Parts: sequence; structure tokens; C-alpha cells
Amino acid sequence: MGNLTEIFSEFKESKNIDRETLSQILEEVWQGIILKKYGTTDNFDIIINVDKGEVEIWRNRKIVEDDKLVDSNLEIAYSEAIKHEPDFEVGEDFSEELSRQEFTRRNILSLRQSLNSRINDFKKGNIYNKYKDRIGEIITAEVYQTFKKEALLIDDEGVELVLPKSEQIPSDYLRKGDTVRAIVLRVEMRNNNPAIILSRTSPVFLERLFELEVPEIYDGLITIKKIVREPGDRAKVAVESYDDRIDPVGACVGMKGSRIHGIVRELGNENIDVINFTNNLQLLIQRSLSPAKITSIRIDDEKKRAEVFLKPDQVPLAIGKGGFNIKLAGKLTGYDIDVYRELEAEDTEDVDLDEFADEIAGWIIDELKKIGCDTAKSVLDISVEDLVKRTDLEEETIKEVRKVLQAEFEENE
Repeated sequence: MGNLTEIFSEFKESKNIDRETLSQILEEVWQGIILKKYGTTDNFDIIINVDKGEVEIWRNRKIVEDDKLVDSNLEIAYSEAIKHEPDFEVGEDFSEELSRQEFTRRNILSLRQSLNSRINDFKKGNIYNKYKDRIGEIITAEVYQTFKKEALLIDDEGVELVLPKSEQIPSDYLRKGDTVRAIVLRVEMRNNNPAIILSRTSPVFLERLFELEVPEIYDGLITIKKIVREPGDRAKVAVESYDDRIDPVGACVGMKGSRIHGIVRELGNENIDVINFTNNLQLLIQRSLSPAKITSIRIDDEKKRAEVFLKPDQVPLAIGKGGFNIKLAGKLTGYDIDVYRELEAEDTEDVDLDEFADEIAGWIIDELKKIGCDTAKSVLDISVEDLVKRTDLEEETIKEVRKVLQAEFEENE
């Protein structure tokens, strides 16, 4: 058929397709064209030179006597055969290369469409498999479009990646041209196209950042036992080392915070607490509530609950801004943690919230207890604005509760 560079030169330059695969695709596409035109491919040989952009198609036929010709695709008349080579005899095999003229314009158009389709499918499969194997890995990509619900990025090979808004850190403000680091969260097929979903909020992203910054973690000398996050606000990382000579927390933080500083900056100044893991539950709960100092702990293993008692000034530290500290401590330890103020001598006139059960609904009292407010004064010590932020209670409800509590002390006075 001669040189067909003009038909598939664009395909032989396709990225990520090796010669052998491209040659196989081309052969299969040609077989489809031949099958449609001649009804069989059994008596055809297809020779493809991908580098030169050449295709040779040879048809093999049996030489038969002129009056015994039945199928002109499988047989050739003797009188026709000797026009090519006078020495031919009946019963011999006759091979000839087909010219391009044997194929109509429609055949060639169909060939181009089939090649396009097959190579696109191959590329999609390649992208899918490549990223399927990279789930959980950090990649770097460039933002090229942003929408309300997601940002579209491209990798260094021009593959489109998706970073949904739900997988972005709240402080992320992505603009076209920004370089972004994230992990490959999952890969799925959407309308026969591979969709690569990235994440910056996954605990795995934080784990990979630690592996990059802390050689001891990458080398396996320090193990990350568990990571819990409230992306953009706070994270807790429990680490352990089986080598007594290594201080796992110190190694993760680095000299003057040198190692952890880069991670914090990458995560939009997310506060990261690195704690020593221990199988001693009481000690783990105590460490997980850092920076608060705990007076005592009462654990109910059956209900997976822990009652933590602290001095009044330590309660806000245990709960943390927005309640994130106590929430993450619970996730890290697997226990529901309730904090209680340990009353000091001058607080003896304080009144337990349960004493107001006839005036304040039980679910409201429970909601206040969740943030460590178990006495009247502990509620009154917090502003209305902060109570609205920390609880699921309406402002009006909180004002009513405070009125009831204040009335109690005014009566006593």
C-alpha cells in the first residue's frame, strides 16, 4: 500500500504509546477494515513499520484453472496469475501487495476514526492505571481553572486532575497558574473518562508530608500510629519509635520547629500537635488533650467514655478553639471525652447545672456539658457569643439560660 504517513503520522507521535502497542492497535484496526471489505482476514498479512509510517497489506490466494474460479478473494485465475509471473502453475500460492486504490475513501475515513477511538481508549486506560497505582501518593500539579465546587489542575503530562472544594483546606485560595501539592485520593471512570480526584484534607496527605520532612519516618525508625484532622484548624499526630535512642516527637518537630514549620505552612497554618503514642489509655488521653493539664481521669471502657477533671483555667485549653481540641482527642483515642471543672475552695458556692433541671431542658444542659460547662459559673464565665460558637444552641436560648443562672446567684446574695 506504500507510505501512509499522512493517515497515522499523528498517531505514531502519540505520547505514552510504545511502538509495539501502537503497531498492535494499527494491525487490529486494519484487520477490521479488511474484514468489513472482504469478509475474512485469514488470507491477509499486515506488515506495519511504525517508525516510517508504512503499511503493507498482502493478500494470499490459490491459483486455480480459469473455469474453476469460485471466490476471487481466496482464489486467482491462472490466466490472471501468469500476467504477474509467467512461471506460475495451477495449485501454487499467489501473494500480492494491495494498492491504496483497493480501499475507498470511506474505508480510509473509517480507519482514521477507528485509530482515533482506539488510541484515545488506550490513553484513557493508561491514565486510569497509572493513577490507580498512585493512590495515596503526593503529586504536584498546576491550577488551570477554578469553579465554585472544584478546581481543575494539570500534571506535567497534561493530564486533567480534579480537586473538589470539599477536599481543599478552607484557607486555600487557588488561582490559575498556582502550583499545588495534594494526594491522589481516588480514581474513577466518569462517562468513559478517567477522573483523578485529589485531596489536601485527607489525613494521608499530612502523613505523606511528614514522610517527606522527617527522614526517620520515611526510613521506618518512627511510626505514625494515627492522624486526626480538622483541616486548616488543628491536627493531632500520634507517633512511636521502637528505638529508645530516638525521641519521636522531637524528631518530627525538628530543631526549633524546623521540620514541622514547612508542613504547617503547607496546610495553611494548621496547628499540629505531635504526641508520643502509648498503650496506656489514661496517659494517651492526657497527652491527646495537650496543652491542657489534667487533674484526674475516670474511664468507662464499656461505654467508651472518659470523664476528665481539670482546674477551671485548663478547661478552655482542653476544649480548644471551636471545640477542636477535645473533638480530635476523642477521635485519636476512640473515647468520648467529657471535661469537668474541678471546683476550688472559692468556688464552693457554685451550683451544678443538674440542679436547674426543672427550669432548663435536659438536652440544653447536655449540650453545655459537652463543652465542659457543668456548673452555673462555668456557663456565666463564657460570653454569649462564644457559647453560640461552641454549642448548637440558639442565641436566644443561651440568653434565657444565663438569665436563669444569674437569678440563682442574685437570690443567694
